[in-house]
Amino acid sequence: MNKLVKNAAEAIEGIQDGMTLMLGGFGLCGIPENCIAALAEQGISGLTCISNNAGVDDFGLGLLLQKRQIRKMISSYVGENAEFERQMLSGELEVDLVPQGSLAARCYMAGAGVPAFFTPAGYGTEVAEGKEVRYFNGKPHILETALEADFAIVKAWKGDRFGNLVYKGSARNFNPAMAMAGKITIAEVEEIVEPGELDPNFIHTPGVFVQRIFEGTNYEKRIEQRTVRQKTQS
Repeated sequence: MNKLVKNAAEAIEGIQDGMTLMLGGFGLCGIPENCIAALAEQGISGLTCISNNAGVDDFGLGLLLQKRQIRKMISSYVGENAEFERQMLSGELEVDLVPQGSLAARCYMAGAGVPAFFTPAGYGTEVAEGKEVRYFNGKPHILETALEADFAIVKAWKGDRFGNLVYKGSARNFNPAMAMAGKITIAEVEEIVEPGELDPNFIHTPGVFVQRIFEGTNYEKRIEQRTVRQKTQS
């Protein structure tokens, strides 16, 4: 089945106000830049966004925060985004902070069709408030539910028109887990190749999880915080 669409604007058709979106990436690494820009341009609002963090003030999901398009963030940390911090502390933005491993697991569980699971992560903290606790091997675990989304939007290195995806290096991060969990999964890739060109042994996300795919353009691939070591005299 050919799942190829022309561009980001066509890929996000059907996303409406108030929907829940999953967006791959870690910091600014491996984020779906084209789709985020298209969402910002169209002004879709009231969104619940599930993502490791919200980018920075002027890039990534920070673009949607600037325009007040996000109602709720489900994420692991605030990061370098001052606007995210301001909206959270002022009560303008609902925020559910989730341990990073639990966030990934909750996405994977949704993709695997498992509605809930027990984990020791977060026990004894605010994360556990209101959640069922059980003991396994004498250790307390809290019940976490799977995370599902109306749309999952991911970024890959290469893909074919059947939706098979390959990620590159650390840009893989949350993308494979989220690709499994969306009711509709959109993949933007740096390069579209013909079916059969991707080695089946190295495909990270099988096309069965992807409904729409397109070749993105003008990727900036910003670094969230670039740190370099001073050159030392020999």
